[in-house]
Amino acid sequence: MSAVVVLLTVLAGGLGAGARFVVDGALRARWRTSLPVATTVINTTGSLGLGLLVGLALAHASPGAEAAQVVLGTGFLGGYTTFSTASVEVVALLREGRRGAAGLHAATMLGGSALAAAAGLAVGTALG
Repeated sequence: MSAVVVLLTVLAGGLGAGARFVVDGALRARWRTSLPVATTVINTTGSLGLGLLVGLALAHASPGAEAAQVVLGTGFLGGYTTFSTASVEVVALLREGRRGAAGLHAATMLGGSALAAAAGLAVGTALG
């Protein structure tokens, strides 16, 4: 992997984290709820994007496609999504005694993210 790809991946990761911060703030301001909806939306849309990216990269196997997959997938989408935040939110809900909310959040985030990744992969492969 070239130094340029590594540098671009690092920069893309920062941009992804910044995008997550902006999207999280916008969603929290719009939806006042006791459930961590913003994290679910972020992880689901990030999974959709990664599935789409992988599908397109598989259809267009080339060094450029591989570099784009690393920069955009590992960098931007890796910075954008946040499994660790979702895990902390589930634990926080459990500590508050909200087992149903914790289970709902975990199932919705994990299930929605997996379905979104599968859908993105299917669309990306079809477009390729």
